[in-house]
Amino acid sequence: QVQLVESGGGLVQAGGSLRLSCAASRRTFTSYSMGWFRQAPGKEREFVAAIRWSSGTTYYADSVKGRFTVSRDNARYSVSLQMNSLKSEDTAVYYCAAGSVSGGGEASRHEYDYWGQGTQVTVSS
Repeated sequence: QVQLVESGGGLVQAGGSLRLSCAASRRTFTSYSMGWFRQAPGKEREFVAAIRWSSGTTYYADSVKGRFTVSRDNARYSVSLQMNSLKSEDTAVYYCAAGSVSGGGEASRHEYDYWGQGTQVTVSS
């Protein structure tokens, strides 16, 4: 059983920064993609960012491009999401996910096999 554990959520003022981390329970993801999704109350879960573990190629939703950065730590088998210039519309529960995502499928939540429990990010205006 693979587990993903997120950390780093919290309350921040608009314009501020937060860094989310996601740690995997075992060495599994060298051929996987790791993704970040978020879900606000009453809305569908949406793609935020992803990184292909083997190549380091990154992908971003248009709404976060230039503000968020996804990165991986090979030694710790973890992935991080640095979030800068946060806006009130970034408020959501953020989920880490992992899967053997097919090329071009990074933004689809159906491509991911494993999910973390989620961490709350609240941006006050």
